[in-house]
Amino acid sequence: MNNTKKWLSIIAILLITNVGVFSQTALEIIGNATASIDISSMEMTATLKIYDAKGRERVRQTVTATKEFDGVTKTIVKFTAPADVKGTSMLIYDYEKKDDDMWIYLPALRKTRRIVSSEKGKNFMGSEFSNADMSKPNIDNFSYKILSTEIYAGKACWKIETTCNNEDIEDENGYSKKISWIEKESFLCHKIEFYDIDGELHKIQTIKEYRKQNSGKYFAFYMEKENMQNGRKSLMIINQFQENSALQESAFAPTMLEK
Repeated sequence: MNNTKKWLSIIAILLITNVGVFSQTALEIIGNATASIDISSMEMTATLKIYDAKGRERVRQTVTATKEFDGVTKTIVKFTAPADVKGTSMLIYDYEKKDDDMWIYLPALRKTRRIVSSEKGKNFMGSEFSNADMSKPNIDNFSYKILSTEIYAGKACWKIETTCNNEDIEDENGYSKKISWIEKESFLCHKIEFYDIDGELHKIQTIKEYRKQNSGKYFAFYMEKENMQNGRKSLMIINQFQENSALQESAFAPTMLEK
């Protein structure tokens, strides 16, 4: 190989390499971020702390189990304390290509009812987290754009804008768009800004204390969501966590919420 051909080959390799490094689309980044935390089977206990605008605190304890069956990820959340919410349960069927199914059981009513689409963007048990936060979003319901790159908490991140494709999706999720700070090295998301239907900043969520599991996936042990419009704030702190669940599919039936 003469020198000219040699240098042309080297340039071609460099061009191909650079295309691979710099041509990731926003959709691909979001897909990788989702995959990095996609644990299909787990059990955990958590503490939910809810603060009003004056800093007054309410505390709830929960147990959660998630397991995938035939491509459907099923999650059950049960409140174990305090007494006024004990027994309240929520069940989510997370589908890949269609809207999730959600049910809630309220002990005071002794009744299980389905959560309709218009309620999914509402507050989860009085917190600043939403019912929609309890499941994975359908990636096809949104448009994605890379806004810039930025250092956040000492980490090089992409800033990705996610916009709802129509008003129905806005109503279902409770926001018009969100901006996520996704770490370039790990694809872990560290911060999300949520904007309301009028395009005003509504809530800021921070995600911390990621721990790598045996599967190679990551799980965040601390999440905080602050309402910038009313001063309320909620924390989700994971107390115990394990990958894999021994529960059978029958444990994830709507009829089991009352047990």
